[in-house]
Amino acid sequence: MKNLFTALLFPLLLATCAAQALPIVSLSNAGDVTSSVAGATTIDFNSGCGYASCSGDFALVTGNQSGKYAQPFGVNSQYLTVPNPAPTTQSAIFNLGTAADYFGIFWGSIDSYNFISFYLNNSLVASYSGSDIVGQFANGNQLGYSSNRYINFDFGSESFDSVKLTSNGFAFESDNHAFKKLVSVTEPTTALLFLLGLIGLALARRQERISRQ
Repeated sequence: MKNLFTALLFPLLLATCAAQALPIVSLSNAGDVTSSVAGATTIDFNSGCGYASCSGDFALVTGNQSGKYAQPFGVNSQYLTVPNPAPTTQSAIFNLGTAADYFGIFWGSIDSYNFISFYLNNSLVASYSGSDIVGQFANGNQLGYSSNRYINFDFGSESFDSVKLTSNGFAFESDNHAFKKLVSVTEPTTALLFLLGLIGLALARRQERISRQ
């Protein structure tokens, strides 16, 4: 009986104590410039920043400026660029105002010196460079879909509430950011699993005491 309780208890406790999993990263089809995820909110920067709050070094621009920024291939409207326009490492932070489990971004002329990071309650969840996303194609090419792609980050049951874009060169250009608000259904499930785990532990200890008598 003790072994039965232990077998039931272990997966329950494991489920409640599992570490935060990294998001699943995927590329949309070449030529896609917006998210196709149902229920996602898209920020196109045509009417300003669009997030709950925006801070740091960035600019909303159109077109190209040599040595400063280049319009993402396939985009013909206002977009976001970081840095603005310093030659050193610059970052911009965008707070969603809510927890989300999905993020999408049309990442223009992807460079190895571009970085995207996700945070939850100011704690780092995950971070990627341009090279992590497209490997050898993180070469800053402004005129092809190999380095101008829509990138999807699926957090599954995990979440984030802010995004940080960093560049130590000119520049990190992007458009059509998208996020999907987290539907809070996991917390009661986690609490139930934890409670069941505690009950199982108590029963296992009780059975052990009885077997010793």
